[in-house]
Amino acid sequence: MQKSSAEIVHEYGPFPGLDTIHGVTFDGRHVWFASGGALNALDPETGAIARSIEIAGHAGSAFDGRHLFQLTEDRIVKIDPATGEVLATIPAPGGGGDSGLAWAEGSLWVGQYRDQKIFQIDPETGAVLRTIQSNRFVTGVTWTEGQLWHGAHDGEDCALRRVDPETGGVLERLELPSGVFVSGMEASNDGRFFCGGGSSGKVRVVRRVQGA
Repeated sequence: MQKSSAEIVHEYGPFPGLDTIHGVTFDGRHVWFASGGALNALDPETGAIARSIEIAGHAGSAFDGRHLFQLTEDRIVKIDPATGEVLATIPAPGGGGDSGLAWAEGSLWVGQYRDQKIFQIDPETGAVLRTIQSNRFVTGVTWTEGQLWHGAHDGEDCALRRVDPETGGVLERLELPSGVFVSGMEASNDGRFFCGGGSSGKVRVVRRVQGA
């Protein structure tokens, strides 16, 4: 397993009236993050929230190129980002114990925190297509350039881990600074990760330490 250090290259927030960051996703322009009662579109150039969609969201968020998906208690809702309309609802595999959410290869990928699992599910029905077992609490999920990453929490520290999507074996681990918690994550395809900071109320931009 390859081990490297990660550095925080930028922080956004805390934001007025928003105490906790949950799911995080990126549509190529805005970083969307769930804050409990809304999905908020953060402009990474200015650090301002461009708009918000009122929706319950206490866990992962995803974007498929056209639609937003949000974990809402024991279900996943599909949202039109232009109007905020909920277009469809499917059951979440963890029945409310889910954490991260990502879109890749025509499927949704759902992390489960306490059960330490990642599920590949059918975005139309919610049927589980694959189960990947982790050995750490799963706090966020993302795909980038064909690689599956997840936030890993061991009770004290957090790391970003690249895992084999077939076996769950850990291929790479990026150690985060002590005390930094990841509550959701999304890759930006240029080596950066947008990471929710949980109760810090911050969204952090994280990348591998240069030269590491």
